[in-house]
Amino acid sequence: MKYIVCEKPGLFKLKEKSNPQKVEGQAILGVKKIGICGTDLHAYKGNQAFFTYPRILGHELAAEVIDIEENNQNIKVGDKVIVMPYISCGQCIACKNGKTNCCTELRVLGVHTDGGMQEQISVPMNLLIPANKLSYAEMAIVEPLAIGAHAIRRAEILPNEFIVVVGCGPIGIGIMKFAQIAGAKVIAIDLDPGRLSYAKDKIGIDYAVLAGATAVDKIAEITKGEMATAVFDATGNKEAMEHGLNYMANGGRFILVGLSNGILEFDHPAIHAKETTLMCSRNATLEDFEYVIAILKMGKFPVDIFITHNVSFAQMIHHFDSWLDPTNGVIKATVNF
Repeated sequence: MKYIVCEKPGLFKLKEKSNPQKVEGQAILGVKKIGICGTDLHAYKGNQAFFTYPRILGHELAAEVIDIEENNQNIKVGDKVIVMPYISCGQCIACKNGKTNCCTELRVLGVHTDGGMQEQISVPMNLLIPANKLSYAEMAIVEPLAIGAHAIRRAEILPNEFIVVVGCGPIGIGIMKFAQIAGAKVIAIDLDPGRLSYAKDKIGIDYAVLAGATAVDKIAEITKGEMATAVFDATGNKEAMEHGLNYMANGGRFILVGLSNGILEFDHPAIHAKETTLMCSRNATLEDFEYVIAILKMGKFPVDIFITHNVSFAQMIHHFDSWLDPTNGVIKATVNF
């Protein structure tokens, strides 16, 4: 079978190997569609944390079961499944407390172990989520949307509160849309006017504010001086993350969803005066995946608008560099097998 491997930063290779062999407790899947995420882009550029090369990328999988043993979900050969890409130990303090998303031994497909950029893959059966009622396009975006859903659930967003989301990439867009579904009033911030227009005009976000010197004043104007009771960073950019507290109201929450590969610095008197709740939101849990699937089944998320680019497996290497260029308007790229 064919697969694509990132040999080192900036270098993909198309190769062939034998099909995976059946292993007890695992299912063999045929990959049908896969989403390209920020982790893949950062890995290709060589600035992804927790990463080693060579690596087969890809953890946003829409797949079909080729071989599976009897299982408690009654998943059968031919069924459509989403792969929850977080392999947790089930024994550590986080797992025992239901926080499998931050397991002390966590391994993520496509990051710590080879992922789905291959025609077939063998994965533990407990990672499979049935998805026969979803399209492959819907299935391929469940994982990134689950990250946004987890952040919204973690922050306990309430109806009618003003929230700020910094970063109009795919994770940021997911956070914004799920915040709206929760009843919040959403302010999007980005450096790119094109992405702000996309968030407001295509996705339907309430307010769009250009990042920069006037952003704080603009948010004060929108919120009548109160600022946002929850601020989400979906950039992973050090400067943006350190500046995000300026958008937050006294008594507010600051939620770091983006991952910065370095040290962040905050002025303690400033965060203390606001009695800031500072939290991180990492990955997602089964509960978040199930919530996203339910939202997609109800047609409450604009899938066709969210997926801006789509190519075949054979074309992926040729197109990948263009997805790094913001001027190409990429929000979510997907690959068909």
